[in-house]
Amino acid sequence: MDSSRRNDTQPSGAAPREDGGGWTGGSGQRGPIPLVARYPALARVARVALGAFPTPIVRIDIPGIPVPMWLKRDDMNAHLLAGMEFAGGNKLRALEFLLAPVHDGDTVIAVGGEGSTHVLATVALARGCGARTLAIRWPHHMNPVARLVAARVASMADEVRAVRTAPGALVSAWVAGRAPHVHVIPPGGTCPLGMLGAVNAGLELAAQIASGEMPMPSRVILPLGTGGTAAGLSLGLTIAGLDVRVVAVRVTPRIVANRWRLARLSRGCARLIEQLAGERPPVVPRERVEVVHAWYGGAYGRPLPAARAAQDALEDATGLVVDDTYGAKAFAAALAIAGTPPPRGDGPTLFWKTFDPRWLGRDVDAGVAERAQ
Repeated sequence: MDSSRRNDTQPSGAAPREDGGGWTGGSGQRGPIPLVARYPALARVARVALGAFPTPIVRIDIPGIPVPMWLKRDDMNAHLLAGMEFAGGNKLRALEFLLAPVHDGDTVIAVGGEGSTHVLATVALARGCGARTLAIRWPHHMNPVARLVAARVASMADEVRAVRTAPGALVSAWVAGRAPHVHVIPPGGTCPLGMLGAVNAGLELAAQIASGEMPMPSRVILPLGTGGTAAGLSLGLTIAGLDVRVVAVRVTPRIVANRWRLARLSRGCARLIEQLAGERPPVVPRERVEVVHAWYGGAYGRPLPAARAAQDALEDATGLVVDDTYGAKAFAAALAIAGTPPPRGDGPTLFWKTFDPRWLGRDVDAGVAERAQ
């Protein structure tokens, strides 16, 4: 294993901790987050206040797509970290729960691929909590944005270890995590506790639909990596009583991204809610979750020509950027599904934008230009 260390100064001071409060609803009045409003006993679950919620929903018009499309702007869920940059996206929701036990001077270990946005978010947000950070990464196919992510992690983490394989990285993290005051964050933040953030996202969406921010969608489409967001979101929508299909677009190997694993993840999170709240959540119906495999492209992080066309369509219509690893493939699937004749493509389609590119700054343009070559 290779390792490199960084000696520049860490920011001090922890992000504010709170219980289940800290959500501003459509009326502008603060109150408990939707998860706690539904299960009040979950107010005792510690949460560190990292995000700005609820995230906006906006309608978009894409030429050639006959049905309404909407965006859930989870790329806008991060506050600006003091002295650093935005570090948002879907991973922040899990990290609000997973970083809650972290105190000043603790060590947080982030595990993931070399270009993992989860590793980047974990490093950035853990530093904002006053922790030291160790990134343990394995190699994979890299695209322009993934290389920028990897470089950003290398510049921010206190230590970066390169391990040849994902299992090797997990073993390395487990060994390092046995030390006191060390917190290991699982890949993608995918575990029952972290998934509470995605369950809350589903209930957040239900509240926004109820307040008229968008009509009832036929489907919610998002990337499928480690599965925590898709599984938690489907559980949250089921708890809310919404008949909405979650369409998860696979961007990682099938062994970790499949319908069976999503069902197992949602059941595990439901058991945690039952243990903590004393109430069993409903089971996610099988037909409410669909896994789409056609846009994988043969490797995690490998750009897909059809996905690049979808990137361009979104940028032309909205000016928004999605990454090659996750968002581009999922948005390509969203366009294909929304453009399909009924009954497959009928009704509003909501695309869940999970990648926050604001930290890239001018490098967004550089990455897009390189992608086009």
